[in-house]
Amino acid sequence: METIKLKDKYIERLNSHMWIFSNEILKQNFDIKPGEIVRVEYFDGKICGIGFYNPHSLITIRLLKKNTDIIEDDFFYKTIEKAYKYRIDELKIENGRMFFGESDGIGGLIIDKYNDVITIEILSYGVELISQKIIEIVKEIFLPKSIIIYRDHQYRTLEGLKIQQPEVIGKKIEKTIIIENGAKFEIDFSISQKTGFYYDQRDNREFLIPYFKNKKILDLYCYTGSFSIIAAKNGAEIVWGIDSSKNAIKMAEKNKKLNKISNDKLIFKEESALKILDALLKDEVPIKPNFIIIDPPNLVRNKKHIHKAKRLYMRILKSAMISIEKNGYIAFATCSQHINDEIFSEIIEKASIKSKRKNILVYLGTQAKDHPIIAGMKETKYLRFALIKTE
Repeated sequence: METIKLKDKYIERLNSHMWIFSNEILKQNFDIKPGEIVRVEYFDGKICGIGFYNPHSLITIRLLKKNTDIIEDDFFYKTIEKAYKYRIDELKIENGRMFFGESDGIGGLIIDKYNDVITIEILSYGVELISQKIIEIVKEIFLPKSIIIYRDHQYRTLEGLKIQQPEVIGKKIEKTIIIENGAKFEIDFSISQKTGFYYDQRDNREFLIPYFKNKKILDLYCYTGSFSIIAAKNGAEIVWGIDSSKNAIKMAEKNKKLNKISNDKLIFKEESALKILDALLKDEVPIKPNFIIIDPPNLVRNKKHIHKAKRLYMRILKSAMISIEKNGYIAFATCSQHINDEIFSEIIEKASIKSKRKNILVYLGTQAKDHPIIAGMKETKYLRFALIKTE
């Protein structure tokens, strides 16, 4: 095992953080194959830990273990098994995110479970090198009928990895049905954007259930209908689900039918969220909502887009605050780690000021508990969620 030396004799951040950046390394060794496991020591020779090394990435080392240079033969098996047992024994979930990268101990590995189908997302060079080992471990622990390997995330390019089409191992299962918060959702593995379902909002959807009763709800960016359907099944007067994707609306309609929700209770429409908000501002809609859900896709792919994204988030939220009925609720979320807590609060505050209405923060949330957040590693927190009451 090769040794990589750091510039400093102690880096306090590494007490909880799992990444070592290129500017913290004394000298790069470009002879080491990307993804190989290396021994890491501080400048004074004290051991820091071991991790995946990639001399071509800004995140040069993804630590696997700290304060040791020993990695056991069964390390990867036990690490994945531990994460799985936590979901099953403590969180009591049957389906969900079973492994969340650094938060569970292996940087660049994502594992999701959908009944008998396991999806594996490979985001780091280290995981790519041991992908066959990971597949065998997943087979042994989860006993799936099908495994889908995703290698299409843009983050792979930052690691020097190729973007590739999904790989299916075992039986090809195109669809399955999961249950979340008492609602059924069809998972279609043949569509784009992964499975068409996001587990990370599970807890926030559950939190909103008591607030849905007797509400007229506008669900902007509804995607395949998760918020809309749970609202419709939990006492909403009427729900309008809006998304600009034809495929998303098609899937949402399937989920609506699956849950036996009537057309007078839930309406899905392919349309631009901004266009709908503009119509609300101009009083060009027959019925005003008193609950608006704003859960857009990731608008910030990298830091250079933060300023532009902030302006768009503010525009969307301000429009909702101005147009919603008195004492209405707005559920607002962002799913980019670049929108940190401070920026998220700034967006809400500035939108509120510009709306010229009193807005009360009822609740602040984050990603579901099967997406653990490491205190001291802000990169593991990417989802921000707020429930706002507009008076």
